[in-house]
Amino acid sequence: MGQPGPAQRGKAEELVQHAFEYAGLDWEKYVVIDPTFKRPAEVDVLLGDASKARERLGWEPKVHFPELVRMMAQADLDRCQALTRA
Repeated sequence: MGQPGPAQRGKAEELVQHAFEYAGLDWEKYVVIDPTFKRPAEVDVLLGDASKARERLGWEPKVHFPELVRMMAQADLDRCQALTRA
């Protein structure tokens, strides 16, 4: 197996922070983290590694985590705007 390439990592909290920041909102005013719903085996950090796809397919990621979250948030905002116009 070859050397792993640069990996993308992030916590669910970081995803929420990026999405709310993109929408111009303070996530802490809207999101409540209830520890009773946390899984006992929850990992603190999830790490994506595209090295296998790079090695076998020649694939390179073009979108990094913050940009991906912005794209997802924009899609949700666009859908909400379309619903309010209907």
